[in-house]
Amino acid sequence: MFRHITLVAALLACLPAQAQLPEPVTRLLAEQGMTPQAVSALVLRGDQVVLAHLADRPMQPASTMKLVTTLVSLEQLGPVFRGRTELLSNADLSKGVLKGDLVLRGGADADLSGEVLEGMLRALRNAGIERIAGNLVLDRSLFSPARSDVGLPPFDESPEAYYNVIPDALLVNKNMLQVDMRSTDKRLRLDMQPALAGVTITSHMQLIEADCAKWEDGWKLPQTVRAAGGKLEVVLQGTYPKNCARTNSINVLERDDYIDGLFRLKWKQLGGKLSGKTVAASAPPDARLLAEHRARALPEVVRDTNKPSDNALARTLFLSLGALEADPLLGSRPLPAMADQSTYTRADGAVRNWMRAHGIDDSGLVMENGSGLSRIERISPVQMGSLLRAGLRSNWAPEFMASMPIAATDGTMRRRLNGSPAAGRARLKTGTLRNVVAVAGYVPDANGVQNVVVAMVNDELAGDGRGRAVVDALVDWVAKSGTAQP
Repeated sequence: MFRHITLVAALLACLPAQAQLPEPVTRLLAEQGMTPQAVSALVLRGDQVVLAHLADRPMQPASTMKLVTTLVSLEQLGPVFRGRTELLSNADLSKGVLKGDLVLRGGADADLSGEVLEGMLRALRNAGIERIAGNLVLDRSLFSPARSDVGLPPFDESPEAYYNVIPDALLVNKNMLQVDMRSTDKRLRLDMQPALAGVTITSHMQLIEADCAKWEDGWKLPQTVRAAGGKLEVVLQGTYPKNCARTNSINVLERDDYIDGLFRLKWKQLGGKLSGKTVAASAPPDARLLAEHRARALPEVVRDTNKPSDNALARTLFLSLGALEADPLLGSRPLPAMADQSTYTRADGAVRNWMRAHGIDDSGLVMENGSGLSRIERISPVQMGSLLRAGLRSNWAPEFMASMPIAATDGTMRRRLNGSPAAGRARLKTGTLRNVVAVAGYVPDANGVQNVVVAMVNDELAGDGRGRAVVDALVDWVAKSGTAQP
């Protein structure tokens, strides 16, 4: 495999910096007011370079960067890898009382939900624990720093949106609140899920005559207010249409508050009592395991990362590369601690080491979080194309390919390329930012031969469907290329 990839890399290194783009692509670029300089593209068919246009230029890849994170994760962590969450304590249990702290330790569990937490707490009750005399300790120490979201400026004007969630090792329900909003002519009724102890939701929204379908036009960033006694109030702001029913998911609570409210409510519902506070710290070395949860196996998480383009999952996998290693018995185990290296540094090193081992030059590669939701991440079509070729020869090629959206069928490609020969056949990861549109993946041609296709448009005019039309035209051209067999 290594010899084959280095051969392709050598062929690519000999290519001119620019080659003629297909006529449908150049025509669309002209119609949209963009020039060929806005595009970098690469098409490989076996050992043949079909097209290379500015293919060695590092570009903003948007969410196509998730292909790097997910393939390297499959290769490095393996298909049985599972994140996990643990409840631990070094305290004695006497007459139903845990005489000390209970630790909730995060292990990059992609499936950690309120239901999962309830199941773990039920296991404590079944073990005879009725009251926790100490504190609830939240251990996020698997990642360093434990909270990379603290103090970070928002990526855009929607910090409360799910796509902007920055993961940590102990992220429950992705820290999201689901808000059901139902209005009449005079009143707005709210419901919040999950319910949290000490947290309520109220509205300062003004009801107006407006199209319910455009309710987001009046949405403003909600505020969280801490009242006397520590209770929290989530306050919705802006305007909302009369006689409208919509649901929105928001990330507005501080994470310790979210887990505290969820834990206390679930524990109380199970008949338990918690005497202490909720604090952030690491588990003591002598803590024993009381209950645990293991996430789904990695291929399932990879699929849920690439199909809908889930940023939080991608970022969790990227950090896992710098914090965890495969364990054939448990699914995962922490890497040995290295005080002088952040989890990001180790994850970045894991990706680069994998690329170099596969003969891929990592010069110009920039990884910020592994999801593509970044203004600084960069990768060239040559690097992405070489990675995709490696993916075809990976032991986990079926799992990797199955994670990618299918043109005109599912995921982020479900409404694209209808009527094209690529429909139902091409497997493509998409990427979109304000000034970026990209695709990368596998496209069978008219003979059924698999082509590696990478196309990235970086231009201020790429939005509003213009860049999408350009990259889809390239995919359509590849799917029609070659001579159909009789």
